[in-house]
Amino acid sequence: MNVRQLFDLTGKTAIVTGGGRGLGAQIAQGLAEAGANLVLCSRKVETCRETAVRIEQDTGVTCHAMACDVRNPDDVRRVVEESVESYGRIDILVNNSGASWGAPAVEMPFEAWNKVIDINVTGTFLMSQAVGRMMIKQGGGKIINIASVAGLSGTDPHMLDAVGYNTSKGAIIALTKDLAAKWGKHQIRVNAIAPGFFPTKMTRDVIHHGGEQILRRTSLGRLGSESDLKGSAVFLASDASNYITGVILPVDGGMSAT
Repeated sequence: MNVRQLFDLTGKTAIVTGGGRGLGAQIAQGLAEAGANLVLCSRKVETCRETAVRIEQDTGVTCHAMACDVRNPDDVRRVVEESVESYGRIDILVNNSGASWGAPAVEMPFEAWNKVIDINVTGTFLMSQAVGRMMIKQGGGKIINIASVAGLSGTDPHMLDAVGYNTSKGAIIALTKDLAAKWGKHQIRVNAIAPGFFPTKMTRDVIHHGGEQILRRTSLGRLGSESDLKGSAVFLASDASNYITGVILPVDGGMSAT
C-alpha cells in the first residue's frame, strides 16, 4: 500500500465514546474526514446527535448517535450490538468518555472519587471488553484510549489539583499496555493518546486559573487547537500504525518533555 492507502479509513467503522463535544468530537471529525463511518455515544445523546448531523454534512460518511453511560454494562452491550447490526463490524474504538473533579487530595469527596474512577477507568474497560470480544471474532481491530499528560506524572497543584483524574489516567495507561500485551495475538492494536491542555468545557476552569503556568510548561507555548488531535487519532486508527501497539503518544506541545 502507498502512504495515502495506509491512512485511508474508507469503509471502516469507528465507535467514539463521548464523541459529541470537545476532544471526542475533534477525533470523530478527523476519523470521518479519513473516510470512517461513525457511532458517537455518550450520556448526553442530544449533543452526539448534533455533532453527528454536522459530521455527515461535512464529510458524507454515515454517523449514528446513541445514548450510553459507559459505566453501565447493559448500555455498553447495546451500543456494540447495534453498531454491529448497522455496519457488520467494528474496526476502531476510541475510549474518550471522561470526567474530572478538582479538589486537594485531603478534601477529595468519596463520591467524586468513585465517579471519576468509574467513568474514566471502568468505562474504558467495559467498552474495551465488549468491543474486544467482537474484534477477536473478526480477526483484529484498533483501540485508542484517551489518557492524559496528567497520567504520566504528578502535577503541580497550582496547575492541576485533581488526584482522581490523574490516578484514572495513569490507570488507563496501564490498561492500554496490558491489553496490548494480551490481545496482540488477535491482531488487536491497543494504544493511547495522552493529550496536553486543550480548551474544552472540562478544562475551562483549569486553564482560567493555571493558564500561565501551563503555557510556561508547554514547549510550543500554546494550548492544543481544534485540529491537533486529528492526525494522531487517524494514524493510530489506520493501517499506518499496524506494527504499533502498547504505545502512549503524548500530544501535548512538548509538556511531557520538560
